[in-house]
Amino acid sequence: MHELELIDLQKRFKEKIAVQSLNLRIEHGVYGLLGENGAGKTTLMRMICGILEPTQGSILCDSMEIRQMGGAYRSLLGYLPQDFGYYEDFTAHRFLHYMAALKAMPEDYARNRIDELLELVDLTAVKNKKLKTFSGGMIRRIGIAQALLNDPEILVLDEPTSGLDPKERVRFRNIISSLGKNRIVILSTHIVSDVEYIADRIMIMKNGRMIRTGTEAEISEEVKDCVWKCLVSEKEADRLNEKYIVSNLKNQGEQVELRIVSKEKPTAEAKRQEVTLEDTYLYCIQNH
Repeated sequence: MHELELIDLQKRFKEKIAVQSLNLRIEHGVYGLLGENGAGKTTLMRMICGILEPTQGSILCDSMEIRQMGGAYRSLLGYLPQDFGYYEDFTAHRFLHYMAALKAMPEDYARNRIDELLELVDLTAVKNKKLKTFSGGMIRRIGIAQALLNDPEILVLDEPTSGLDPKERVRFRNIISSLGKNRIVILSTHIVSDVEYIADRIMIMKNGRMIRTGTEAEISEEVKDCVWKCLVSEKEADRLNEKYIVSNLKNQGEQVELRIVSKEKPTAEAKRQEVTLEDTYLYCIQNH
């Protein structure tokens, strides 16, 4: 199994610093990278994949600089970018064969692997249809399949569930969970539920900095007694919404049920609740 180490990593675009002084060690397992749009997630993942050069710092794979490893490092990688490019006049089957050729995969192995992956992403029945006829969700599934073609030991997925319906997202999460047992999987998203049940470790980015890393239990520790539920009037709900982090709001007839993340008890009748990853994420983003 492999290990990635990021040392004092920084990426600057003119006056904007997209990733700032980042130090991180990544071993096997599923890593959920959370952050708002513009937090620096895509820039970080493109550097890990060797597509962008860091302005400063190093990325090591098994103690060797990835830029020195060249093709040996690329052979370990599977990558699904946020904006996935494809040839719309290719069929699904032809496109995967094309991608396998680019990865210099042996033809017999590629043929069997493509059939396995089309089955995995539930596209066998439409493998001879052109990609231009596919829905956004189907295109995303083809993207996932091409990322897995070379059975990568380091799998980098940038917003992989974009365009997938709820059923497809559950199926995809189950696939990723099984893949993380013997490889590195880095899954970037702004959708907390995509990583809540499958990530071994959570990483939260804000403004180019890694503000939290650890297991869900570790990063939720400071928030565990800070989640409340209360039932209030609409007027009171507006006041509380301005004062506190409200992670959920639900109308209940003439009243409003609020889920609030706060160190202090927001109302006299508020009752403590079990903390979720979404509560923790909102708290970290608001307070760091």
